[in-house]
Amino acid sequence: MLASGIPASGFAAQYNLGPPQTPIASQIYDLHTFILTICVVIFVLVFGVMFYSIFKHRKSVGHKAANFHENTTVEVIWTIVPFLILMGMAIPATKTIIAMKDTSNPDLTIKATGYQWKWGYDYIKGEGDLAGVSDGISFYSNLSTPLEQIYGKNVVKSDNYLLEVDEPLVVPINKKVRILITANDVIHAFWVPAFGVKQDAIPGFIRDTWFKVDTPGTYRGQCAELCGKEHGFMPIVVVAMEADKYREWAAKQKVKYAAPATEAAAAPVAVADAKPAGPVDGKRVYEGLCQVCHMAGVANAPKAGDKVAWGPRIKQGIGTLHQHAVKGYNLMPAKGGNPALSDAQVHAAVDYIVGLAK
Repeated sequence: MLASGIPASGFAAQYNLGPPQTPIASQIYDLHTFILTICVVIFVLVFGVMFYSIFKHRKSVGHKAANFHENTTVEVIWTIVPFLILMGMAIPATKTIIAMKDTSNPDLTIKATGYQWKWGYDYIKGEGDLAGVSDGISFYSNLSTPLEQIYGKNVVKSDNYLLEVDEPLVVPINKKVRILITANDVIHAFWVPAFGVKQDAIPGFIRDTWFKVDTPGTYRGQCAELCGKEHGFMPIVVVAMEADKYREWAAKQKVKYAAPATEAAAAPVAVADAKPAGPVDGKRVYEGLCQVCHMAGVANAPKAGDKVAWGPRIKQGIGTLHQHAVKGYNLMPAKGGNPALSDAQVHAAVDYIVGLAK
């Protein structure tokens, strides 16, 4: 291992489960090691006896095959021993499965909804010292890997290529977090390997799972159920932090998502052509919302950078395209389904995507 330049820990990580970060993941890891050890011992004993018998009792050294019909003692032994082995494996496995399904008494409940192709998170309820801390927070989590890395040639990929998002799921450490899992369109799967969590997200059904993270950090997963052409573009990123930092994050999120609603209530009549107070980053708006459909041409949306598809639309005029994006057009909902966006933000996103096609 050292001669190959791979450290022992890195070598082991290539051929084993990743380091567990939750109690359930630790149980799964230990169970995997225990059962694998049993399998290796059985393999060595069975094939060891077999090859020894073949070699020592071969015909060339004068041995003759024994001729017998049955042996009750042997039959009893090879029935009881496998039964005991299976029971020795089944008991710890059953305990782990029961623990995996025990979602009772959570400190925090979050709903995760799978969409084509992103995740939506709704913080439902906190208990105990987390009561009311993050209740009501809701947001979408989209892939944030730049288009240049995905479709560009000879472009250096980031360290977390296709495993990075604009809004991660944030949870406190040492708290039992219950995840209610469902889907809005097709079957997805919520999978975070370090947590030992994998649960299908099925439209019309609520499944649940749980985890309790031991160590602060960033943990990554993916949708693990083939859900369409952009299946590989809906990662899961979970940031676990200390309770105090979690409260600070929750307070900022409530202010962040309350601001658009407060502004809308204060100014119910919007001026379509009002100019923003400062420059709007159209690329940021596009990557946070529009690319979900326009990156792959979903629902007949013209693919970003496709000059042939965008040519006729550009001829309609930028004003028309702005109006389509703000009010909705064909299968595209008004403002891409996010009414909190200002007209200026929508216009900037349209300008950006049009620029990609020129």
